[in-house]
Amino acid sequence: MTIPLLGIVAYSGTGKTTLLKQLIPLLAQCGVRVGLIKHSHHNVDVDTPGKDSYELRKAGALQTMVASSQRWALMTETPEASTEPDLFSLASRFDSNRVDLILVEGFKHETVPKIALYRAAVGKPLDKLIDHYVIALASDQPVTVTVPQLDLNDPSLIATFIAHWLKQHQ
Repeated sequence: MTIPLLGIVAYSGTGKTTLLKQLIPLLAQCGVRVGLIKHSHHNVDVDTPGKDSYELRKAGALQTMVASSQRWALMTETPEASTEPDLFSLASRFDSNRVDLILVEGFKHETVPKIALYRAAVGKPLDKLIDHYVIALASDQPVTVTVPQLDLNDPSLIATFIAHWLKQHQ
């Protein structure tokens, strides 16, 4: 089963991460089990220098799994990659028995349904955020768009919209 993807896209400084931290528990209250893929433009390292797993990975292991009774994480080296990771390949790694929806922070040019976030104070153009895949716009002020508009400062309203959207697309 393919897990639905929903992008949360915005300019830097709009509040994507802040909103996601509020949305995830609200969606959980609606019975939605959420996974998350966050894009980073920086070199990501989730391991700690000096720890055995870090040292073994640095010794040349192409994949390293760290596991405990609370969680596990799989790190995969991609030295041959000269482009950004493929969103659909990353999403395919999720367990559809554990997750109902994957929220995606970033990857704004991907061909997945998206909610665009907009704050006029950020000083960037609204029209650059809107493409054929945007299903709603969450803004801190009314703007003219052809998709449903949500109040960016009302995470519970956005969570309800997402839960309803998910039910329609399952």
